[in-house]
Parts: sequence; C-alpha cells; structure tokens
Amino acid sequence: MPACNPSRDPTLKTAGWVARFCSTFRQAAQGRLTPGSHSGGVVANNGAGRGRVALVGAGPGAADLLTMRALRRLEAADAVVYDRLVGPDILALLPRGCERYYVGKARGNHSVSQAEIGGLLVRLAGEDKRVVRLKGGDPGIFGRMGEELAALHDAGVETEIIPGITAASGAVAAMGMPLTDRAHAQQVRFITAQRCCKSTGRADGEPEWAALARRDETLVFYMGLNRVGDICSGLRRGGLPDDWPIMLIANASLPQQQTLAGTLAEMPAKLAAHPLPSPCLIVVGSVVEMARSTAGSCSSLERPV
Repeated sequence: MPACNPSRDPTLKTAGWVARFCSTFRQAAQGRLTPGSHSGGVVANNGAGRGRVALVGAGPGAADLLTMRALRRLEAADAVVYDRLVGPDILALLPRGCERYYVGKARGNHSVSQAEIGGLLVRLAGEDKRVVRLKGGDPGIFGRMGEELAALHDAGVETEIIPGITAASGAVAAMGMPLTDRAHAQQVRFITAQRCCKSTGRADGEPEWAALARRDETLVFYMGLNRVGDICSGLRRGGLPDDWPIMLIANASLPQQQTLAGTLAEMPAKLAAHPLPSPCLIVVGSVVEMARSTAGSCSSLERPV
C-alpha cells in the first residue's frame, strides 16, 4: 500500500486530523471541552498558557514525521518563528491567521542574527502570544537552542522543549540502515562540520581526526556538504582506510531525496561529478554497507511498500 506522503496526496494530511481527533477526544473525556470552545481543530484555552515559547523540532523534513505534541503546538500557535529547513508541507499545518517569521540561515547568508532571533521571541511572548520556535530536526542538536533558551530565561519567559526526529535518524531510516549495529558500530557520534576545514580560522582548530577514525562507530556529519573533501582526507590521515564506506544523503525523508555512496578515497571526485543539494548529511562507517545490502528490500517512508 502507498506510504503516507502529504505532498502527493491531499487526503493524507491525516496526521493533522488524527492529532486533532485525539486532542478533542482526550479533552472531552476529561470534561474540559465545552460547547463552542472548539474551532478549526484548536481547543480554546481562554488565555491559559499564553505568553510562552515552545522550541519545537520539525523532524527531518516529511510532515508526517512530526510528533503529535509538535503538531498540537503548531495548531495552537499565534506566531511561528521558523528556519530554512522547515518545508511547505509543515507550514501548511499552521492555523489561519498565525503570524509567520522566517529567520533561516544558509552558508554565508544569515537573514537574521542570533541575537535578533532571541529578541524576536522575547517580544512575541511579551505580546501574550503562544509562540512556536520551529527548527528542523531536533532543536537540541546543532540548533543553537541553548542561546535562545538563555535569552528567554533572562527575560523571564516560560519555555517548553519538544524534541523532534533528528536528521541522522531520519536519513538512515530512509536508507534502511541503523546507526548502530553489534557487528558494525557500537557507538555513534554526531559532529558539526563547521570545524572540518583548515581554512576556517577557528581558534579551536580542526577535529582530532585520529580520535574520530574508529572502525567500531558511525560518524554523522551535519552541515558538511562543502567540506566533504576535508572530512575524507582528515579521516584518512587519522587512520581509516581509503576504501572505508561513506554515504551522502540529501533531502532525507522527502520525495526529492538523493544519495551518493562510495569510499573516503573516491567520494570528493564522485561529489564533483554528481553534485547534491543542501541540506545533506554525511554518514561514515561500515553501516553504510548495510544500506547497500538492503537497497532492494527496504523502502523509505516516501516510497510504495
């Protein structure tokens, strides 16, 4: 049967319908739903819980990978502050009249500074609004959530954190492979690729490649599409063999998902010959071989099963 894909079949916007149904049913059972208080799928709370900010993970991309709690916060939001990685299918779930503020960041192009984002969240909460700070993946993994929490706490704003499926989990699930496996990897490490280049000029320098060059763990590099060459050469200098598996996964969990598999020695040339779009995740480790072996038998969430 076809897998859920809201972008292809309007009837499959059922994630929102199911969440609204469950929320309505739960509140009715608790005696909190009164006649006339339910409109457009959002239960009126007569002002209770307003003037607060929920930092919400939007997941790896597909709208039906949102958690039910994240969906409830979106449907009840007065204002949503969102990033570049939040797609149109998720934004389509916002209620009519909800204020939208785009604060996305791309390489070399930050539309709004981090300080301005914190100030915006504080201002919106101060206007007695239910605010959702919507971030791709999980807000606590390379999402600068700590800086925004600090700004909100300094201003005395009530906050809530709603985790999301991080890009690494979504990407490997779409490829039919695990992050850890008893025969392949007993550890997994998430790494920001911002340090993986000699020319960055950062005071903390490059990663300790020898410490990363282990055969018993999976490495996942975030935000590293433009640093694939540095990552491959660094891991080879650190001790991994030239034929160590690596996979690039772009637009994971979405219909336009693209992948490129190879070895550390050949991947820079492969990527140059077959460019991939951003966002792109880099998975290094022998678990990549499992994706190759299950390619014909395991379908992603966006393909027929």
